[in-house]
Amino acid sequence: MSSLHDTLRRRVDDGTVPGAVGLVARGDDVEVVAVGSVDAEGTAPMARDSIFRIASVSKPVTAAAVLALVEDGRLALDAPVEEWLPELAKPTVARTPSSPVDDVVPAERPVTVEDLLSFRAGWGFPDDFLLPAVQALLAFQKDGRAPYLQPGPDEWLAALARLPMVRQPGAAWLYNTCSDIQGVLVARASGSSFPDFLAERFFGPLGMTDTGFAVPEPKRSRFTTAYTPGELGALERADTPDGGFSRPPAFPSGAGGLVSTADDLLAFFRMLGAGGTSPDGTQVLSPTSVSHMTTNHLTAAQREASALFLEGQGWGYGGQVDVDPIDPWNVPGRYGWVGGTGTAAHVLPPTGTVTVLLTQVAMTSPTPTALMREFWASAAGH
Repeated sequence: MSSLHDTLRRRVDDGTVPGAVGLVARGDDVEVVAVGSVDAEGTAPMARDSIFRIASVSKPVTAAAVLALVEDGRLALDAPVEEWLPELAKPTVARTPSSPVDDVVPAERPVTVEDLLSFRAGWGFPDDFLLPAVQALLAFQKDGRAPYLQPGPDEWLAALARLPMVRQPGAAWLYNTCSDIQGVLVARASGSSFPDFLAERFFGPLGMTDTGFAVPEPKRSRFTTAYTPGELGALERADTPDGGFSRPPAFPSGAGGLVSTADDLLAFFRMLGAGGTSPDGTQVLSPTSVSHMTTNHLTAAQREASALFLEGQGWGYGGQVDVDPIDPWNVPGRYGWVGGTGTAAHVLPPTGTVTVLLTQVAMTSPTPTALMREFWASAAGH
């Protein structure tokens, strides 16, 4: 057995997760390990093609969709988003980060497409979750791992526009909310639904046949049950295969709404490692767009202020970019993100190395889980 198998098997045996799928690819050399079961009851073994809720690993896919529209000339990075999202034409901002939600000032400038991609639009989560504007956003955004609870895009955006920004546009990196705004932007700028646009531009050309916002009935035997850690390490069921993802959602969340498999994520991240091309040579994204995604856009001060989320990392479009080699797997230039459902996917563009980890157990903080760190350490020595 490989070290990858042993790493995942230990965490299944100690009850940390019911099952897991791990993948490491270097060029044509791909190792995939599936251990445990699709649920805590052990009703079926975990398999290479098991389907998982990938939560925030959706964010790089959403950013790629925005950049595809930039390539089409439908969007421009420096364009104010109010052209497509008029609800955001006159946002207010908390006078100071700690000000009450009714102590606001106007935004100093319009929010741009690039602000959304770099997570510096003004809405989102900083390291301090107790700030009044952040508490108001938390009450509105709820748990991003259950996007099927959100209202439709128009209602969602109108409600967001009534909340004050945490910071002025361009001032600070703030987590999560910008990806959901991006999803609405893609739909309106393309004239298509967000799911249909992703299917046409990415999932179809890349052969990502199991990726989407819902799992149809014929595939649910491969869909894993989701859990949250309970007291004393017990796992509590959060969603079932016939639950929240059994039908198309009212709000297709660009921040965390996708389901996928290890091989589908390999196809997407391998495309990034290949400069935007698919295995058959189709140019899915331009090299310029891939460079935008995989290059840090944050200042040192912005990175430091967001250390809870970005320890040793900066931010590309849709994902983190490793900057500081604080661990063996933090190779500068590594791009990707982790999902709150115990998922992670990364690519090292200079070598095309891709790593994918999929589990069913929700994270309890923005800090990568012990299993993720153990997996990355095994992959680094693979």
